[in-house]
Amino acid sequence: MFEDARRRMVQEQLEARGISDTRVLQAFLAVPRHEFVAKDLQSEAYADHPLPIGGGQTISQPYMAALMVQLLRLHGHERVLEVGTGSGYQLAILSQLALEVYSIDRLPELAEQALRRLEHLGYLNVHVTVGNGSMGWPDYAPYEGMLVAAGAPDIPSPLVRQLADGGRLVIPLGSQQAQTLTLVEKRRDALHQQAITSCVFVPLLGEYGWRAD
Repeated sequence: MFEDARRRMVQEQLEARGISDTRVLQAFLAVPRHEFVAKDLQSEAYADHPLPIGGGQTISQPYMAALMVQLLRLHGHERVLEVGTGSGYQLAILSQLALEVYSIDRLPELAEQALRRLEHLGYLNVHVTVGNGSMGWPDYAPYEGMLVAAGAPDIPSPLVRQLADGGRLVIPLGSQQAQTLTLVEKRRDALHQQAITSCVFVPLLGEYGWRAD
């Protein structure tokens, strides 16, 4: 049942909308999305919309997750930083595409659940910590790729410092109500930005994001 739903998701939601990177499509076929949502939501795991995961957070719509990952243009040798571990689903996808993936979440319960889930499913090249995502994770910088799964008012300067020369950062930028998914490329310390599409993500909270009320 879930295998058929996963194939349909890849064909109808990803390929049909222009996701063409073969490695990305294979990763979405391989990772069991239903394992990353609550039991009572598993029947909706492959539907074309976000799902709640607790703590006021969501697991992103499959297409948006695939678009963000495809924009990183990963080849398999990269070290990648993810801001916003959430359920761990996108981290599992990234683990199929990069050498090592480091993920940070501000909510201890989500980070711990995600790490247990990932270990149970056998994803070994992932590392999760709890902290202020807007500060990044400097211990393992520089990163060839960065993916921020929360909306920010501006590009956090710590992430810029931790991004390798030639690296790519995908981040939603805008207000707390609506953002533009933005691709940022770092070339010789200069940043080149490209607006990709409109989106709505939970806010990035922290010193270089939005202030928590």
